[in-house]
Amino acid sequence: MTPDTIRHLIEAGLPGASADVRGDDGVHFEATVVCAAFAGKLPLARHRMVYATLGERMGGEIHALSLRTLTPEEAAGAG
Repeated sequence: MTPDTIRHLIEAGLPGASADVRGDDGVHFEATVVCAAFAGKLPLARHRMVYATLGERMGGEIHALSLRTLTPEEAAGAG
């Protein structure tokens, strides 16, 4: 599993999302995902939305995924 593959899966599963995924060992990854659909949702709900795009890969090919989930407005303010 590569960071680019994970980025593609997340962006395909969350239309309009932008994902930055990093990970050097092929099983542990960190991702920052910016998506308008996160608006009004608690962090746990946002994480579940991202995990849903990865399906059975979570816990298998992807051993761990650390997530930072932001709306576009939150991302603009975090810069």
